[in-house]
Amino acid sequence: MKILAVQNRMGIGDTIIFLPFIKALSEKFNSPISILVKESSKAHQYLYQTKYIDKILILDRDKKNKNRHGGFFGIFNLVKDIKKHNFDKIIIFSSSLRFSLIAKFSKIPEVYQYPLLKKKKQHIIDTPRKFLKDKLNLNVNKDPEVQISNTLVSKSVKEFQINKDETNILLGIGGSGPTKRIPAHTFLNVMKKLTKIKKCKFFLATGKDNNEQIILNEILNSNFKNLCIPLDDLSIKEILPIIKNCNISICNDSSFGHLSAALGIKTITLMADTPLVYGSYSSKMFPIIPDGEKIVSHNTRGKEKINPQKIFDTIIKIID
Repeated sequence: MKILAVQNRMGIGDTIIFLPFIKALSEKFNSPISILVKESSKAHQYLYQTKYIDKILILDRDKKNKNRHGGFFGIFNLVKDIKKHNFDKIIIFSSSLRFSLIAKFSKIPEVYQYPLLKKKKQHIIDTPRKFLKDKLNLNVNKDPEVQISNTLVSKSVKEFQINKDETNILLGIGGSGPTKRIPAHTFLNVMKKLTKIKKCKFFLATGKDNNEQIILNEILNSNFKNLCIPLDDLSIKEILPIIKNCNISICNDSSFGHLSAALGIKTITLMADTPLVYGSYSSKMFPIIPDGEKIVSHNTRGKEKINPQKIFDTIIKIID
């Protein structure tokens, strides 16, 4: 049986949040599930060894690229690409009329889709959970899971000289926007507290954005530079086995926080400016919100109020 799931949200985190629903479909139909996702999901870099995923099809609606699936004629290009695979079922996690037409033109026998034209107030977790319960009688309450081979994990131990007698910590210091990037001094404060009681190694995960590089260099130029390994020259695919070898992760609201939790690593999520659901949907996530706040939204702007003592206390509480 060939099944396609459509998830057209943009980010890595969005895609990871939907993985429990994809896995539940795979278990119900006893078949790996193909997914249609945007290029910005970067799904090829972290789902290539996940057994409940079959093919990863890319929805090309990026005007910066070919935009093959954008506009009116893009509908027919996408239909053509989908028909090649002869899918038996399609599950569409979207209310878009466009995808409804694409499913129909692709002549897929069974179509399950969100209610059409009801995009407003769709909760990223509650809506797909209710959808699968109503349509397929599926109860989905598991954490996301990204799978990676033990061979790659063992190889990274040798390549990066990871010492299992040390406390290996991923620091996800990047973020998709400036309000999500916790200042370097907060991380340095936590590092100072930790190194007083544990022998640590810190893996610094971030991108090439100039502001992210400033934070990275501030940490690398600190007293802890000899305990740090920067990962900014590596791809997500190359970083995955390193994360899997870590004892704990401390991450901004970023792709690395989502990936870390999905790899089964206890992950402290620093939620300065994003709704809390994005940093608390997994049992592996332990969110920290700004001091003085009861809830977090896109307007909180609380990166200077993330308390390093709270981060440290949480580490001590949850670390093995």
